[in-house]
Amino acid sequence: MTGLASLAERPETPAENYGLRAEGVDVLAVAIAPGPPGDRQVPEPRRGAVEAAVSYGIDVAARAEAAGITGKAGEHLVVEAPRGSDDLPGKLIYLGVGDESHQSLRRAGASLARATFGARKIRMSVIDSLTSQAQQAFLEGFFLGGYRAPRTGKQKPAEPMAAEMEVTGLLPQALELAETSARAAWLARDLTNTPPDTATSEWMAAQAAEVASSRGLGVEVWDPQRLRAEGFGGLSAVGSGSANGPRLVRITYRPATAATDQNVVLVGKGITFDSGGISLKPRESMPAMKMDMAGSAVVLAAVQAAAELQVPFEVTGLLALAENALGGSSYRPGDIVRTYNGTTVEIGNTDAEGRMVLADALAYAVKKLSPSALIDVATLTGAAALGLGKRHAALFGNDPQLLSALEAAASSSGEPLWQLPLVPEYDFLLESTSADLAHVAPVGAKAGGGAILAALFLEKFVDGTPWIHLDIAGPMEVPADTHEYSKGATGFGARLLIAFLRARAARLRSQAA
Repeated sequence: MTGLASLAERPETPAENYGLRAEGVDVLAVAIAPGPPGDRQVPEPRRGAVEAAVSYGIDVAARAEAAGITGKAGEHLVVEAPRGSDDLPGKLIYLGVGDESHQSLRRAGASLARATFGARKIRMSVIDSLTSQAQQAFLEGFFLGGYRAPRTGKQKPAEPMAAEMEVTGLLPQALELAETSARAAWLARDLTNTPPDTATSEWMAAQAAEVASSRGLGVEVWDPQRLRAEGFGGLSAVGSGSANGPRLVRITYRPATAATDQNVVLVGKGITFDSGGISLKPRESMPAMKMDMAGSAVVLAAVQAAAELQVPFEVTGLLALAENALGGSSYRPGDIVRTYNGTTVEIGNTDAEGRMVLADALAYAVKKLSPSALIDVATLTGAAALGLGKRHAALFGNDPQLLSALEAAASSSGEPLWQLPLVPEYDFLLESTSADLAHVAPVGAKAGGGAILAALFLEKFVDGTPWIHLDIAGPMEVPADTHEYSKGATGFGARLLIAFLRARAARLRSQAA
């Protein structure tokens, strides 16, 4: 028989090398992977698994078979230390790593984080001998799987995992990159999970200022008066019904020594609560609408990461922040709104507010920042979630190279995208007899393609600039812990943008060499 049962009889490495006798360790984790298919699929050991079986005096193969453990990514078999063995960690975990792809390793890392929550010191050989990218994927999963949403009230708020980790064979760059990526995702999740009575536009602007202060970034904030004075009609209209006035935040990372004059501008939809306005949402749609600012949270997190990574080009984040409330001064269906670039828009549905605030921000980016690449991130349409479900974001764009770069970043980061077309034949649905554009299809048109139509609308404001639109309405949240995502906001897009920025930086450095 192959697998753990036979290999346990002949350990080749001293147990001490895998932390079996390490002082203060209360959890030891070792890896197993699926063995060859057969009547009895016995998991195969990875580094340290055999030595652990010998030291704990167990037949892991028999236990795994009894528990139905095959080594699939995220499965885990928990073994308690035998009596009288005070020098061994109190808990041994055999962790399934599946095919050891990056996706499998992220899921394994998240599973281990949940299985060891509350532990003081964890030692693992799970990623010993793996590549830096594979180690990074596992550690990202571990950090992200340990996330718990902040809580308010009398209950103790969630805290980051405080366990001390000892990882054999760890490559330093893998840890650094995993920490940067996880910090960004945690920030995006924290902001998006914050209740709307706290997370107003003004509060979000203050969070951006705090990030800017801590990272040495430039920051500028437009208040409601300045927005009106400078012609940000979309933001002003959407925020007109709320006591919490709209804001536009510009946060900028500038490298100490720029290797290029290229710049990337990231635009985030930041609707801090979306009631639908006069076109009121149904009751069941309301609770999740505190997360309608997820795009702005992701953008802020990505700019923070750009500073940590010291990418060799300028990265600017624009947070378009407003609360879409129902009030006496709310904007109405039938209103004509003049946006930042002078385009007039006939309002057909006040619940299609996201594209209005993005229109202003995109137009500002084109006019004032002249970006080499312009990317907006938004929980924009239910149509995207309906078409692609809860795992994939919708990808649109007008530049083939930029589209390919985002797809590569999605593959690298594990945050999947699916490209949808910009269909010019649908432009007639945005025609208006009263303004330059309508922002939704006419009542009764039954045209379908809601996500496509929204993207076509946004395209009118980029003036040919290389542009990407990410509709993250589907994967913005999960109802329960799922792989590296914890219940609530996912922070989807933060790791994706970081992977994009890193790849772009690597390409520019290579060209300059």
